[in-house]
Amino acid sequence: MTATDLTDERLRPTSGARGAATAFLDRVRAGELGMVPVMAGLLVICVVLQILNPIFLSSTNLVNLLMECVPVGIIALGIVCVLLVGQIDLSVGSISGLCAAITAILFVKEGWPAWLAVLVSLAAGAAIGLLYGQIFNRIGIPTFVITLAGLLSFLGLQLKTLGAIGSINLPFDSGLVEFAQLRFVPAWLSYVFVLLAAGALFVAGFRHAAKRHAANLSARSLRFLLVRSCVLAAGLGFAAWYLNRTRGIGWMFVLFVALALALHYALTSTKWGKAMYAVGGNVEAARRAGINVRLIYVSAFTICTTLAAFGGILGAARLAAANQASGGGDVNLNAIAAAVIGGTSLFGGRGTAFAAVLGMLVIQAISSGLTLLSLDSSYRFLVTGVVLLLAVGVDSLARRTRASHGRG
Repeated sequence: MTATDLTDERLRPTSGARGAATAFLDRVRAGELGMVPVMAGLLVICVVLQILNPIFLSSTNLVNLLMECVPVGIIALGIVCVLLVGQIDLSVGSISGLCAAITAILFVKEGWPAWLAVLVSLAAGAAIGLLYGQIFNRIGIPTFVITLAGLLSFLGLQLKTLGAIGSINLPFDSGLVEFAQLRFVPAWLSYVFVLLAAGALFVAGFRHAAKRHAANLSARSLRFLLVRSCVLAAGLGFAAWYLNRTRGIGWMFVLFVALALALHYALTSTKWGKAMYAVGGNVEAARRAGINVRLIYVSAFTICTTLAAFGGILGAARLAAANQASGGGDVNLNAIAAAVIGGTSLFGGRGTAFAAVLGMLVIQAISSGLTLLSLDSSYRFLVTGVVLLLAVGVDSLARRTRASHGRG
């Protein structure tokens, strides 16, 4: 073996598309699969469902699909945070239902402004996360038990809050309901968003490449960055044009993507985000490195429960009602499944905010497609369960591959 063979791959030059492709294949062989499995799975699901029912990929159905995935998708964003630190929250469904009930009571029954009712509900969700963090840090009860107790307790509080009526309708003419049902991005503005997204991707890639060049590390070429941004612009531009053939892109889905981008930035570009990955990867090593592990746990649970509250509020606005079924059914399991299917590891330390977006799209695509085929919920649960099992299996195999390549 020569000295060249021992050279760190990060120091090797990367030239053009061939170099980028080679680096990508090397990462895949080493178990760094990223978003590849879930994107491939989503593509297969869409192709199969389109063959079975040509209506599936119609612009009308896709608009509805994107809007329907938002409430649970936002909850899944919070699940990503707790999974990153190697923990779990089984109570997000109950929390979302409780906070939806609080919003409805304050807004409809008490006559509070909608924005104030929403803020109080979000504060209640954040308080629950703080409580979880304190119980876990000070007493050491496993989060599985803490959040399972929360699931039962907050479900009881939800039923108590709603009272004997059991259901509270939200006014259809309220801004909250209109935002969740009727507010769509103007066509011209959707194309502006496309250009902004492509420009932001290029700027971020260029800055990252400049930093690596300054450190004498390999970096993607300017041509590659330009081509990547153009491909993104073309793809998003076509999607925007296709969706604009009917109602267009809902503002609620734009909010979902904005939250995912904000969380992605926080996880990848801040000290807090790096600490999250460190704690999930090896909590003892993170503690010895000077990271405030307790604070990281508290922040993860607080973000998770706050987003659960937000998702519950949007879910109630989408249905124009908060009732005893809010946050129930498969909301809890779908939120967790979306994060895992999207690529967030159950073992901690690996995952991104976009995992929630992609995972939720997979689950909602399955639900929408099977509904169009007039199949009952039993098939949806069955298919979703199989996809979840495959996702965890891929993650386990990837962990073993990374370990064999010395990447942990």
